[in-house]
Amino acid sequence: MARAATTTDAFNAIAEPSRRAIVDALGAGERPVNDLVAAVGLTQPQVSKHLRVLREAGVVDVRDEGRRRLYRLNPQALKDIHDWVSPFQRLWEERYAALDDVLAGLKDSTSTPQPQGDDQR
Repeated sequence: MARAATTTDAFNAIAEPSRRAIVDALGAGERPVNDLVAAVGLTQPQVSKHLRVLREAGVVDVRDEGRRRLYRLNPQALKDIHDWVSPFQRLWEERYAALDDVLAGLKDSTSTPQPQGDDQR
């Protein structure tokens, strides 16, 4: 089966770790490329390449401010990803709750019995 083109699928675009680092850096707000270069530790051409892919996938938007280009996250693309992941989050929360119940039961069964009534005199 052929893989979906990276430039048209937000899920595929953020599958690349450097692009996720850029998305994380943009979580703090709109930033120019040079700030992103410093934040993610890649060269400017590498960051620009990843930003192009993220922009074409709709994950980031860009606007010009004088001579600078400022990038920001596109909330709609992230909402689509959140909506897809949310059912899995509930699954893990249910499993952690069940694990908490098991651990609480084990803690209760291994605790030292306390003296009771007049038998301990």
